[in-house]
Amino acid sequence: MGCIQSIRCKPKSFRDSIIVLEVNTCIDNNPTSIDESNSVVLRYRTPHFRAHAQVLVPPVAGQETWTIGWIQACNHMEFYNTYGNKGMSSWELPDLRDGKIQAISDSDGVNYPWYGNTTETCTVVGPTKKDSKFTVSMNDNFYPSVTWGVPVSDSNVPQLSSIHRDQSFTTWLVAINQATSETLVLQTIRWRMRLHIKVDPEKPLGHRAILNEPVAQEQPQILGKNEPIPANAMVKPNANDAQVLMWRPKNGDPVVVIPPKY
Repeated sequence: MGCIQSIRCKPKSFRDSIIVLEVNTCIDNNPTSIDESNSVVLRYRTPHFRAHAQVLVPPVAGQETWTIGWIQACNHMEFYNTYGNKGMSSWELPDLRDGKIQAISDSDGVNYPWYGNTTETCTVVGPTKKDSKFTVSMNDNFYPSVTWGVPVSDSNVPQLSSIHRDQSFTTWLVAINQATSETLVLQTIRWRMRLHIKVDPEKPLGHRAILNEPVAQEQPQILGKNEPIPANAMVKPNANDAQVLMWRPKNGDPVVVIPPKY
């Protein structure tokens, strides 16, 4: 009986006691919207990816501080805009493109490794005596501008003929001990956003672009078995700072239009 009693009395660790009560994720059902109101650029806005979790945090012993929230990484990116027979512009992540890394941080660029620090995270500062219940949520979508004219030209003559985008992400619900950096992966979500817009540059502004994607996106997948977070998903640079805009002409050498920010 002494052994049973000792097992019962032994306090559970934070790792064993934190509970994910609920996880919900979706991509909005609305299709990508296209905005042709500007004579220099076409803009489009994709539906939002959303993730929401409710977490029960046990009492924190001692002076420990734990942050619970969302970390996201981009695993794959195809993002190119074709200009008839002239060539294409392409936003690229060179290290990801070349297979040097398997994922890159999609942090907000300030609060590494977190996706953000408003609704996306919560922090528990010990010692605490009671369980705490927290909700953390995040959302993500694309809202870029694409020039009607060839980006390396001084001309604004519309030549844009199609936009193609296919990106994949992994999103983790994570608890991190701020002092020891102990990291607990609580949930793993995979999601993808695809887009294809056909453009007729000969038509008048406001009537050029047609959405040709699967109008409803694939819904995100909550994995039954958690995946580890790659090292590059936790540190600088993030995808926004690492991406490069290339011009790849049909004839001639590629040109860097916008270099990386880091």
